[in-house]
Amino acid sequence: MKQLIEKVELLTTAAGGTWGIALKDLQTKDEWTMNGNLAFNAASIIKVPIMAAVFRAIEEGEHSLSDKIALPKEELVGGSGVLQHMTPGTEITIKDLLLLMIIQSDNTATNMMIELVGKSYIQRFINEHGMENTELHNKLMLPPEKRSKHFNQTSAKDNVILLEKMHHGTLVTKLASQEMMEMMKRQQITNCLPRLIRFDYPQTLDDGPVWQLGHKTGSITKHRHDVGILYVNDRAMIVSVFSRDAYECDLEETISRIGEAVFNYLLKD
Repeated sequence: MKQLIEKVELLTTAAGGTWGIALKDLQTKDEWTMNGNLAFNAASIIKVPIMAAVFRAIEEGEHSLSDKIALPKEELVGGSGVLQHMTPGTEITIKDLLLLMIIQSDNTATNMMIELVGKSYIQRFINEHGMENTELHNKLMLPPEKRSKHFNQTSAKDNVILLEKMHHGTLVTKLASQEMMEMMKRQQITNCLPRLIRFDYPQTLDDGPVWQLGHKTGSITKHRHDVGILYVNDRAMIVSVFSRDAYECDLEETISRIGEAVFNYLLKD
């Protein structure tokens, strides 16, 4: 892992800005952090613990994935996602709302999930899982007058905690963990960790490396984040990368190169 760490350090130094990174090899248990506990504006990464908290509420019998919610006009917000363009009153299942929240980073779907279980419920879930640097203060894309003075925050190490439990099937339940990871594997925003990994590799191990990435991106002005688990053949690594205070194109390029470096590390091993 030494060469991988050296590569990541060179990449982030060249890019400038501030970085929070945590890597964990899920086979060897080797791990490394750079500013792992440093709090960043969470941007859309906050959607991962929100998803997990909703699955907890479902497990507790409060809701069901098949329950339908009417799209409320007052929850329509801008930014990413398609729901803001749909007709208010349209009924959508909780499962589809969670899927849109993760794979398209839909902000309206996110606010509907926060409204469904409540900010305090989500924060209790976060605290129970030892995510000491993660706080949910606001719904997404609210106007300034409706926002708390605090921003939603999280850290690279906190997301390793959550993703490792998801990988081992202990985040809520084994079935819930599997469903959450399957949603993250269907991510449609691919401009960071997976961008430089070849998508034309064969789909069978006999013909070449088989890989999957379950991840979630996050971006606001001068911030770019991506967290997930990269699976290559029978190897896996948690990659949690947060960045800020540099040109967005440089941050995205660097995160892409980190994703490529991790892929090559897992492939070589």
